[in-house]
Amino acid sequence: MKSQPKAAGKAASKLISEKISDLADWRGKTLARMRTLIREADPEVVEEWKWMGTPVWSHDGGICTGESYKSIVKLTFFKGASLKDPAKLFNSSLDGNVRRAIDIHEGEDIDADAFKALIRAAVALNASGAKKSTKRK
Repeated sequence: MKSQPKAAGKAASKLISEKISDLADWRGKTLARMRTLIREADPEVVEEWKWMGTPVWSHDGGICTGESYKSIVKLTFFKGASLKDPAKLFNSSLDGNVRRAIDIHEGEDIDADAFKALIRAAVALNASGAKKSTKRK
């Protein structure tokens, strides 16, 4: 498999749009919907393209990745173990000390408000970590 360059901003957004279009099935529609919810929750989110073609959303650090597999769309939150999840959206990678993921299968619907709350919580966590590291300098 050919390695793809890292990209951020408009270049990454274009690559993510192309990936969604290339999926051309329920996975593309699901990834597009989740991308829209991420942007609604954080209009200042930065889209990135990393790790041989993985969409990544960041704001003061990584928020989550958006991966597509044959039977799922997986959204992995970099610091998910530190986030409150009252709606219990996290259903994968629950044993890890840092990451948590949401696996979405065909036909499943995710609570938009709960998902956006997770995105905003991840952004707030990143921002609080950035402030702490600034104080230590």
